[in-house]
Amino acid sequence: DLHALTVTEEPGVIGRRTVELAAVFFAVGLDPDVATVFVQSHVPEHAQLAWVMECTVSFGELSRMTQFKDKAAKRESDFVSGGLFTYPALQAADIVLYDADEVPVGDDQRQHVEITRDIATRFNHRFGETFVLPKAVTPPVGARVMDLQDPTSKMSKSAGSDAGLIQLLDDPAGIARKFKRAVTDSETDVRYDPATKPGVSNLLEILGAATGQSPAAVAKGYTQYGPLKADAGDAVIELLAPVQERYRELAADPGELSALLAKGADKAGAIAASTLQRAYDAVGFLPAAPR
Repeated sequence: DLHALTVTEEPGVIGRRTVELAAVFFAVGLDPDVATVFVQSHVPEHAQLAWVMECTVSFGELSRMTQFKDKAAKRESDFVSGGLFTYPALQAADIVLYDADEVPVGDDQRQHVEITRDIATRFNHRFGETFVLPKAVTPPVGARVMDLQDPTSKMSKSAGSDAGLIQLLDDPAGIARKFKRAVTDSETDVRYDPATKPGVSNLLEILGAATGQSPAAVAKGYTQYGPLKADAGDAVIELLAPVQERYRELAADPGELSALLAKGADKAGAIAASTLQRAYDAVGFLPAAPR
């Protein structure tokens, strides 16, 4: 939720969306006994270590981050938050606080893991071995789902229109409609070729990811775009049905969700406090007296 502050100004919005997103996380199948899910601002060590990361990364490194350039260009006013520029430092803190050695990301986020690795390496060189150096791990299929209306751009909630975006909580009719209207090309053959047929290839990747097949294997079952669009939509609807059902259950019981997040914050906080102290000791900050 701290990251959301870089683009959200209306009071109350972040808290409400945090609850909704947490419910989605658990609804998609994250097991609270395996995955530690918590609210970022509930573990203050994230913000504390972020300052150390900011003092370790250079202005030039931050200015080269492509996501900052993209988001700044799409801003609706002349105001660009300083947090939007420095948020890779907070993201670096998010990662190194938990000694993560592998970070699963889409292609568009690899740069953030790489700068985290650079920051951690520089810190270790200056102050001694303190942080684990993370490595980005990208799945072979579904690493980047493209917009249904602009298949050369990634599917994103920050896009100008939601016509090409599938939200996890979209109703089935809306999902089917968006796939039916998905942009393809003027040809007629169905084949997997991201370079020359990005729209068709995107549909093949989505259907393949939903059914556990490779895009090329999926392509062999189609000779027309219409059935491919319909089947891709149906597969996504079927995939999301149990997610949406579980989401509704959690939304109806906010006490359960709060308990799950509190449990996650307790576990994460203990680990984060230890890592932050390790970093402070490495820098040589004066230890705080007991309060």
